[in-house]
Parts: sequence; structure tokens; C-alpha cells
Amino acid sequence: MFPLQLTPLAKTNLSLGNQTIVSAGGMFELGFFKPGQLSNYYIGMWYSKQVASEMTVVWVANREIPVSDRFSSVLSIFDGNLVLVNESKTPVWSTNLNSTTNSGSVQAVLLDSGNLVLKAGSSNNTSETLWQSFDHPTHTLLQGGKLGFNKITNHTQILTSWKNLEDPAPGFYSLELALDESNSSILLWNRSKQYWTSGSWDETSHMFNAIPEMRLNYFFNYSYVTNENESYFTYSPKNPKIVSRYLLSASGQIQLLRMENSKQWKLVWSQPRQCDVYASCGAFSSCKPTSLNYCKCLKGFEPNQQSDWDLQFYSGGCSRRTGVKCGNAAGDGFLEVNSGSFPDNRQYEGFLSIESCRSACLNECQCTAYGYDNGCSIWHGDVLNLHEVEANDGDGRTLYIRAAASDIKEKRVIKPSLLIAIVSTITGLIVVIFGYFLWKKTTGKKREHKKNHNESKSKFDVGGGKDDAELPIFGLRAIVAATNNFAEANKLGEGGFGPVYKGILAENQEVAIKRLSKRSGQGHEEFMNELKLIAKLQHTSLVRLLGCCLEDEEMILIYEYMPNRSLDKLLFDASEKIELNWGRRFRIIEGIAQGVLYIHKYSRLKIIHRDLKASNILLDGDLNPKISDFGMARIFGINQIEANTNRVVGTYGYMSPEYARYGHFSEKLDVFSFGVLLLEIVSGKKNTAFHCFEHSPTLAGWAWELWKEERGMEVIDESIRETCQLDEAFRCIHVGFLCVQEAPADRPTMSSVIRMLQGNESTSLPPSKEPAFSTHGNSNLVRSSEMPTIFSHNSVTMSLPKGR
Repeated sequence: MFPLQLTPLAKTNLSLGNQTIVSAGGMFELGFFKPGQLSNYYIGMWYSKQVASEMTVVWVANREIPVSDRFSSVLSIFDGNLVLVNESKTPVWSTNLNSTTNSGSVQAVLLDSGNLVLKAGSSNNTSETLWQSFDHPTHTLLQGGKLGFNKITNHTQILTSWKNLEDPAPGFYSLELALDESNSSILLWNRSKQYWTSGSWDETSHMFNAIPEMRLNYFFNYSYVTNENESYFTYSPKNPKIVSRYLLSASGQIQLLRMENSKQWKLVWSQPRQCDVYASCGAFSSCKPTSLNYCKCLKGFEPNQQSDWDLQFYSGGCSRRTGVKCGNAAGDGFLEVNSGSFPDNRQYEGFLSIESCRSACLNECQCTAYGYDNGCSIWHGDVLNLHEVEANDGDGRTLYIRAAASDIKEKRVIKPSLLIAIVSTITGLIVVIFGYFLWKKTTGKKREHKKNHNESKSKFDVGGGKDDAELPIFGLRAIVAATNNFAEANKLGEGGFGPVYKGILAENQEVAIKRLSKRSGQGHEEFMNELKLIAKLQHTSLVRLLGCCLEDEEMILIYEYMPNRSLDKLLFDASEKIELNWGRRFRIIEGIAQGVLYIHKYSRLKIIHRDLKASNILLDGDLNPKISDFGMARIFGINQIEANTNRVVGTYGYMSPEYARYGHFSEKLDVFSFGVLLLEIVSGKKNTAFHCFEHSPTLAGWAWELWKEERGMEVIDESIRETCQLDEAFRCIHVGFLCVQEAPADRPTMSSVIRMLQGNESTSLPPSKEPAFSTHGNSNLVRSSEMPTIFSHNSVTMSLPKGR
């Protein structure tokens, strides 16, 4: 590799060939590169392999005039300028300075910031900057770079997109600071047409009003500077270890990207939205902003070979699978497409009827589509810029795309007589089925009175119906043998329900055996509740109930064994938490969220857990989470939203205010508990440890104060602070705050929680209000003295110091 500094010294010419100039810290390289399948070469700058796994070009010198032979082309310092000459010794690019500086004292230095600087002088202390690439950005704005203009020299710093993914030549799009000082905004242009603006700069919130994603300033400091000499926008990371860049893509999107630990770029946010970019998906395709893959070919069309939608660059669009013919005789017709609006490039607009409009298009050989919206519109050639909407969306427009007969499937119309026959048959079947189940229910009750619970029974029917789960019954003798007569050595822990033992059944199957204590505050009701609920719940994030034992007044539940114990044992132990790196913590958060969503929405029963906390999250051998302890859970009707109780149960610190005070509960109680648990997982701190703090009675209150002061990094557990994915960690904190808000209506549903956790940073999170119980003033419970309350002991229901 060539040295850091490019100087004339003994020779003024330097042929790079396939070698590169590397910055001092190894961040950037400068040299020749050949994009894609092109045969030409460019002098450019990119991140080194120690930073990015794939070449990421951030600056190009000769983007308008490439060279064909990199070995014969020469980069030199001549007459005070940095000059590139091609194989014919013709200058193709230069810094173009009118300099009187002696060429012998000029040197070019590639800095670790990605700034290529041309200096005059023998040392950095005395050198004068003659030219720098930061003043001449191409399609990328690097950290510390500027987008603006110099009022003294009238020089502007503008981003200009590449022509396409493989061609660095100037493209259609440019990004610049508004030259009107009264309009402190950034403008995006498509050639000479302005079609997006950032909105004006808000000095208070340090963001542009039309870019709500900038509110999520977890990582970056944004600045808009204007004075008598210059006006510019710049940004820098709060953590100097973060590597990021702004890219103006060939599709016209401004994208903020951040480097992950995997050396892969991750999109933080983008503007305008992909589907807001004109013709971003190409011809005869539609763009759906809610879809993972934005672009989709219309029915009867297939992608062109040059399309590349995965990279979110301009698409070559789609072409017909089958050609269409002119006129009615061919049997061709139209396919309906629901679009948010009609394409702009219509060739005809008039007041024909919809039938006349259809006929006019069908008989016109150049017509490719027609639409009707208080008048007829007809399109020729490519149909561009379709935005897919649902068929029942009232804001949509129906566009009729011309299609070959083979691509059109006729819709079958059901005759009225056939419809009546179908309805009558279905009604009869419903009556028969209802009668059958009524008979089964009556006879089932009679049989139930005759049933004897003894060892001869091998199954326990937890519901009574044919479709309910049947649970294996274990004899007490087998349980005693499995636990060595409930030996203290096999005891895993004890919670409000009673002790839990490790047991080994036949075929060496390890199980956790939960035995109701006669001293337990939770009795027969909680036992039967858990028995019936868990047997009916099947989800990877819920602990699996294997059987039960009801014999000699013993009430025992047998669960799958969780070798990594409960979450609290690892999370709150300084020596154990090293097992929980950020990747595992985030997977645990997602798993818990999926489990809660399942019991709220997708299980056979709609269930409110009411005691969600770290000690009730068990971890399997791979540290996957399993929600346990449904003894306090409540079943809701499918359409039931809320309920009240005179018997408040749960764990102090995880109860929502409306439940702790008034016994009022809903799904939002579990959402509140999940928010507390989420903050515990991120911070590694136990919520109950904050009760004695003077200014922060809760974990959420402590975290909120740091968050408001932009000290969110201090909320993250110190053991993972340097290695975690900061965007995910901050997003989790933000979601946690949303979950622990005072009013239930302000808290998100678990469906929304999962979308926010899994969404990329281009998904804006709503602002959060101050958490409930964040000050002593709002933390007092005002329950009626007549309302009984059951709290889990020592903040756990199933407290397990060992594996189970």
C-alpha cells in the first residue's frame, strides 16, 4: 500500500494501479475502483475492510470522466493541484485551484474522517488547507461534513446522486441547503423540480420539522449553523465509535445508515419514503409502503432482468409475460389495480362514460390502461408510480391495466338459486352441530359425576369438552420417587404457591414439580386456574405443563424443566449476568412479547396474566424465555376489554396504577408489567430496588430522568453498554416508557409493541409521557380498605435459586 501522504518529493507523478492510499487509522482507502460490470475506472474513496465487509464508496473524483486503464493513468500533484490524467496523458480531473503555492510544498493527506485534504506547508501545525473533499461531496455526507454554502466564496456543498447503482456519473437527484436564509431547510431536487423539503429547522428540538425520525436522536448531534460567513447543516455521533453516513441514493432517497458490529450497514431512517419517490419501482409495478419488499409486479407482468429491488435503488420495472393485440377480437381485456392515485402521465382526459372509456382504450393499440374518476383517463406506454392500497380503502382509485386473455381469469357469479341452497345447507349443518354439542355437554356432565380420580385414570380432562386438552395424571408414588420423597437436595426454590423440586421421571426425563404448600396464600383456586389455563396454551414462549397429581389431598403440577432457572437469577446477579449479552437480552424481550401477545390475542382463551415479572420468566437450555405461573391469571371473553376485581393480586412494582388503586384491569395491565420488565432487562437493575430512593421511587422514574437529560447511555447495563446494538437498546428503553405511562389508553397494545421492537429506525416512535409512579407524589396507592390484596412474596411467585 502507498503511504498516508501523497507528495511530489522526488517524483511528481504517482500511478496507483491496484494499490491504495490508506488513512492513518485505517478507516478509509483512496484508489481506483470499478463499479459493477462497468469496464471503466474511477478514483474514489471507500471504507476499508476493517470497517465494512463490502466496498462502500463515499466519494468519487472523476465521476463524469472515467479512465479505461488504471495502470497507465496517473494521479499527481502539479502546479499546486491534485490532477488525474488518463492513459492518453489528458487531464480528466483536477482540484482546479488558482494557486501560487510552490508545488514542492504541497501534499495530499487522507484523514480518518474521510476528508482528502490538499495542504501547503511542511507540517500540520503550519500547513494551509488549499482544498478538501469535504467541500466537494458527491453522493455521501460523512460525519463532520457539511451541507451548505459559503457566503464569502459563494461555494455550495451539494449532494448529487449516482446515475444508477453501477454508474457514479451525476444522477437526477440533488440535495442542498435552501439558499434563502429565511428558509432554513434542506431541499431535494429532481433535475430542476423541487419535490421534497425537510421543513424548517427547529432550534429547540434540533431537528427539521418534516423529519420526525430526527426526534430519535439517540446517536447523533444535529446542528444547523448560520453566521456572516456561512450557513450549513452537519451532524456527528454522540459516541465516537459509531460509523455512519448520509447517502443520497440513485432512487432519490436520503438515507441515514449506521454500521453494525457485523460490518453491515443498517438503515436508521430515510426520506422521502420509498413509495414517495417518483417511479421508484419502475414500469408496470406497484409500491406498497407497508410491505417488506416495497415493489411488486402487476398481475400478468414479470420483473425485468435489470431490476434490483432488494437494494432499494431505481427499478427497471416489469414487462408483460404475454403480449396484447389491438382491438376487441383478440379477447384481451383489463385487470383491476387499486392505487392510491392515478399516474401523472395520462394522455387523454375527458367526459366519456366508463363503458365508452373502456372501449376507447381497447380499440386503441397504444392504450395500456384506463381509469375512471368523474371522467375518463387513458394512458399510453409505461404505467408508472402506482401505490398499492387495499381494495376497501376509500381513498384508492381503480386503474384498469390492459392484459392478455391468458392472464385474465373470469370472475364466477353465483346464481341466486344456488346461493339460497348454499345458505340453507349451512344453516341446517349449524343446527345439527349445535344440537350434537348440546347433547354431548349434557351427557358429559352426567359422566363427570361418576368419574373417580385415582391412579387407574391416565388422563385428566381440563375442560370437559372433546376439543379441550387432556392432561396426563401422575400417581403420588411416582412423584415421590422422582423427587426422592421431596428431598431438600432436590428443592429448586419456593414462591407464593409453594416449593418447587427437580424430579426425574421414567426414561430419565427431567421435570420441575410444583407442590402446593398448605401454608400457601394461593390455594385450590389458583391451582385449578393454572391447571386449566396452561394445559390449553401452546406457545414456544410459554412454559409447558406436562401433567398433574391430585391424590391424598396433594395438589402438584409437573412442568418441563428449565435448566437456566428464572430470568431474575441471571439478570440481577453480577457474576451471572455475563451470560446475558445484548443479543440474548433482545431475544428474551422479543420472546416475552410474543408470549404475551399470544395469550392476549391468539390463544384459545383471552388471558390477562396479572403477574408478569422477571422471576416468572424461565430460561431453557438456549436461554429462550418461557412465561410461567398462571395461577393469578384471569380469562377474558373474546370481545371483553376490561374488568374490575375486589381481589388485587400480583407483585408490587409491576402493577399498573389503575389496577393497584382500584382493581381495574385489562390487557394494559400486562403491557405495564412488560414495560417494567423490559427496562429491567436493558438496565440490569431490579425495579423493587428503587423503592427506598428519595428522588426515584421506581426504575422507570430513574431512567426517565436520565433520558430527559440525554443520558440514555447510562440506563443501559454497564456490562453490555460497549457491546450492545445501541439503536435496539434505545428503542427498547423508549418502548418501555410507552408501556409504563399513567393512562391505560396511552399505552400501546402488545401488537404495537412488537412492531415497534422489530421495526427499523425509520419507524417513528410516538413521544412518551412521564412514567407512572415516577415520583413519590403519584406513587401512593389509594385502595379501599375493604379490597383484599395478594402480593407475591419477595417479589417472586416461583423463586428458583437453581435450575429447574
